[in-house]
Amino acid sequence: MQTESEVRSPAPEIKGIANTIHFTGWIAFWIQLGLAVVCGIALLFAATGRGFTEQQNAGLGVGIFWAACGIVALLFSVYWDFRYTRIGKRLANPNPALHPSKVDTVSAIRLGVIVGLVGILLTILGGGSTLGVLVAKSISQPPGVAITDPYKIIRALDVFVAVANFNGIVAHFVGTVSSLWLLERVHQH
Repeated sequence: MQTESEVRSPAPEIKGIANTIHFTGWIAFWIQLGLAVVCGIALLFAATGRGFTEQQNAGLGVGIFWAACGIVALLFSVYWDFRYTRIGKRLANPNPALHPSKVDTVSAIRLGVIVGLVGILLTILGGGSTLGVLVAKSISQPPGVAITDPYKIIRALDVFVAVANFNGIVAHFVGTVSSLWLLERVHQH
């Protein structure tokens, strides 16, 4: 028969992993949310600034598309980080019937890893296409100060697309590393 103290508090190892999942979920949540805001603002500047030019640069449109796809994946990852906090909270519950199973916890963390890797891929595609356009613009200018074609100069708005993609890569990297770390911690228990 269980004593009252056994029913009220989970085992110390479960409590430890619950705190780890909860704390890591909040850290990843806030870091990724902050980087998602930076990505969104940079992409908003780039997308709205393109409307002020007479001649559009088609190459940067591809970078904007992949950055937007990366931000969508990043928003899902931010939601998933919040879900980690709820899993940790459920594991810390004194009632063992409310605890998620180890299989469910591992599955949730694995999905976080997959989303992070897909997000990294999307933003690398965007960053690569943006970098290609910026390099092509930079080498198409003749040496010297005279600008022969104003549409071939690198504008600050063009760089915002690269900033959005780079911050997206960093954000997804943070999410992937935190998910991999949680996966390792759960497998140890």
